[in-house]
Amino acid sequence: QVQLVESGGGLVQPGGSLRLSCAASGIIFSNYVMGWYRQAPGKQRELVATITSASGGNTNYADSVKGRFTISRDNAKNTVYLQMNSLKPEDTAVYYCNAKRSNVLDFWGQGTQVTVSS
Repeated sequence: QVQLVESGGGLVQPGGSLRLSCAASGIIFSNYVMGWYRQAPGKQRELVATITSASGGNTNYADSVKGRFTISRDNAKNTVYLQMNSLKPEDTAVYYCNAKRSNVLDFWGQGTQVTVSS
């Protein structure tokens, strides 16, 4: 059974930082492209960042988070991270972890809430 468990969300003031983690089980983690997506109230889910399967893999970021967020992975720990700095109120959303190898092998976590507010 595949499980993606996110952690690290919470309430933070504008300009603050959070680090999200996603621990994966039930998959060969190193074979999967890992990603973070987010969904704000009333909006569609959107890509935040992805990282390819190799350790130190290639990364891709939404324009809105470039220079502020960093995605990384530890294949030995089956974990992907999202370091979020200089947070803004518009970053408020539920953040979801994704593991994808194909259109069939495409898994989601349950999400973690990030709220940026003073």
